[in-house]
Amino acid sequence: MPRVPPEKRDYTHERALEKKKPGAFEARMERQRARRALDKKGVARAGKDVCHVKSLAKGGSNKDGVFLASASKNRKFSRDSSGKPKAVYDNKK
Repeated sequence: MPRVPPEKRDYTHERALEKKKPGAFEARMERQRARRALDKKGVARAGKDVCHVKSLAKGGSNKDGVFLASASKNRKFSRDSSGKPKAVYDNKK
């Protein structure tokens, strides 16, 4: 799907759609807490994603563990019809 230029995106509509999803706010807060925890430890995460050992979409949390991964590694999972990753990320690869 082609990306829409920022000047044509309806951010108000996107926000309204996100608010309707159950658990979206909690998952976003969990991701923010993970980033802040690494920042507090002094980890340089420039150009990297904070990756959860067990993805939040599969019921994971920060307690399951987080680590840094390149954006391409963290976002290239095959997805099911609902858009969730099919398999849990294997951080040993």
